[in-house]
Amino acid sequence: EEEITPEEVKTFLHQFFFYIFFSKDSLDYDNSENQLFLEEERRMSHMGFRCLEIRRWVICGLIGFLTGLIACMIDIAVEKLAGYKYFAVKQNIEKYTELGGLSISLILWAVLNSAFVMFGAIAVAFVEPIAAGSGIPQIKCFLNGVKIPRVVRLKTLVIKVFGVICSVAGGLAVGKEGPMIHSGAVMAAGVSQGRSTSLKKDFKIFEYFRRDTEKRDFVSAGAAAGVSAAFGAPVGGVLFSLEEGASFWNQLLTWRIFFASMVSTFTLNFFLSIYHGKPGELSSPGLINFGRFDSDVSSHPILTEKHATIILSFFLSSILTQKRHWLLRFSHAVLCLRYIHRPCLQVMEAMLVAAVTATVSFAMIYFSNDCQPLGQDKAEEYPLQLFCADGEYNSMATAFFNTPERSVRSLFHNPPGTYNPVTLGVFTLAYFFLAVWTYGLTVSAGVFIPSLLIGAAWGRLFGILLSFIIWADPGKYALIGAAAQLGGIVRMTLSLTVIMIEATGNVTYGFPIMLVLMTAKIVGDYFIEGLYDIHIKLQSVPFLHWDAPPTSHWLTAREVMSSPVTCFNRVEKVGRIVDVLSNTSTIHNGFPVVAHTSENDEHISVLIKSKTCLASSRLSQRKLQLKDFRDAYPRFPPIQSIHVSQDERECMMDLTEFMNPTPYTVPQETSLPRVFKLFRALGLRHLVVVDNENRVVGLVTRKDLARYHVGKDGLEELHLAQT
Repeated sequence: EEEITPEEVKTFLHQFFFYIFFSKDSLDYDNSENQLFLEEERRMSHMGFRCLEIRRWVICGLIGFLTGLIACMIDIAVEKLAGYKYFAVKQNIEKYTELGGLSISLILWAVLNSAFVMFGAIAVAFVEPIAAGSGIPQIKCFLNGVKIPRVVRLKTLVIKVFGVICSVAGGLAVGKEGPMIHSGAVMAAGVSQGRSTSLKKDFKIFEYFRRDTEKRDFVSAGAAAGVSAAFGAPVGGVLFSLEEGASFWNQLLTWRIFFASMVSTFTLNFFLSIYHGKPGELSSPGLINFGRFDSDVSSHPILTEKHATIILSFFLSSILTQKRHWLLRFSHAVLCLRYIHRPCLQVMEAMLVAAVTATVSFAMIYFSNDCQPLGQDKAEEYPLQLFCADGEYNSMATAFFNTPERSVRSLFHNPPGTYNPVTLGVFTLAYFFLAVWTYGLTVSAGVFIPSLLIGAAWGRLFGILLSFIIWADPGKYALIGAAAQLGGIVRMTLSLTVIMIEATGNVTYGFPIMLVLMTAKIVGDYFIEGLYDIHIKLQSVPFLHWDAPPTSHWLTAREVMSSPVTCFNRVEKVGRIVDVLSNTSTIHNGFPVVAHTSENDEHISVLIKSKTCLASSRLSQRKLQLKDFRDAYPRFPPIQSIHVSQDERECMMDLTEFMNPTPYTVPQETSLPRVFKLFRALGLRHLVVVDNENRVVGLVTRKDLARYHVGKDGLEELHLAQT
């Protein structure tokens, strides 16, 4: 007894209870109504709850504001770096066009691309690998309840922002819009907690929201704010979070998320207008400025352009989605066969792709003879004359020698005759294979803009071919093709329709875009799952969809559950708890607390008689509060870091105050769809299975449910990742 000091007691209790109740393999979106939680809720007045609701609105406003600032910084950085690069290469090409030696220009372009990509790839591969890709699949899993380490850390945000700037400036077939969703989610997770665990800085605010349920709702708002900043589409951001991101939703959350999206768009536009020297004008609707489409007033005596658009939308989306089907198949093979795990090789691979992208782009421009007259407005950002006559520019350079966002804008808005069919066909094929190769690199990058660019090129090509039959504006078909291409990849319907309408500022083509996206989803789902679902499945993540497999009614909780289950008594010996937690075979980290048996009662009586409980009484002097757990959330110490002496192993620990006294339970005869519905709807982490006498016989976890899916041969079991 004399060896245990009060300070050691405090530290020991903190670490031990934290590990028991918060070490988890997935997130818990159901509040544990233990005594500490109920006491705090019962002490709070009606005004207290009103203040909490006001704080939620304030947090959403901060999320939108900071996400808009991040988007503004990314946009300015990419514009500056890409501008310097293209200006240097353009000057070099103009210098050596007549003198000869254009190979020097090619080398310069490839070196600049590789240099930018190298810095971004080094940051991702060596500092924070979770920042690779767009991050949308990871955020989708987080909102579903899957615990993904470091996915919403501050370091992840910094590397994501830096990496995407380098990737886009490096000329890869990627976009910066997808990573904005991840960036907004990380910002939301940090702001809502009122502190930074990475910087070890606690502002002592928003402590009530330090739990999985509250963080989940704010991350949904952050993802929507990211979409809003990317496309200038507040309503589209809300619908994206609802349709593609969030797995849990309510009406109040809708308005808070919309508020965050509005603040995000306004912040981005405000600071960009100041940067462009137009403080009174909101010059950009988002990171990608689609430009406003004029109203459709053209017609044909027999068939109007809008009717032709509606008819061809079905054909176009079917063709593009089947084309994308092969891309997904190929990407699936690439991801499965990608065995480059060493960071240095991952960086070299990214640099190689950047150099090849520059080489292919240069070759396409060099061998193209599509020369177009340079208009008086000089709308082209970096016009290359190359071998064209004076007053003309190379049309292929408009597509390749530019950032992807500006290329999409030119395909939408450049007048008829700007591109010939051969240029569009060659560009689409080349960019298609570059996008396939780029997807999966260890860089921060998104797939939104490459998909829109490929679809816009195909759509404009169809518009040019249609113009031989009726009068048609190819730019309108580029819009339809872009929507079809992106919709065929991510299977978004309503949200993408609203995003395209808000980004273009015209509702005229809302109905054709919706028809295109519905067709793309139907055709795409017939062949294969969407890109994000494929990505999640490849990583063996236990993602739970909305419903259980339709052919799973013959399975019951008995066949699905994990057993045997390790249980604790209400008053348990510390030594046994340490041994259980140290056992690596206990992977679910959930321990039902059961009533004592007579054997346990006798055991405790012996301990009391032998005065072993004296140490336990000393331990009980320090009363834990719910604030103590929130202060340590979400990084809790592992059991290996807790030193337990032999005297402490003999102490008795009362778990009554900290356990959830009313857990959800199901009989072992319950069917799998019913178990799935309860688990999925409530956002549980564990579901206790009991027998007819209410004794614990098993535990249903996320992995137990996620491993079943419908395959070609009926119901199949998947191999899921253990971490």
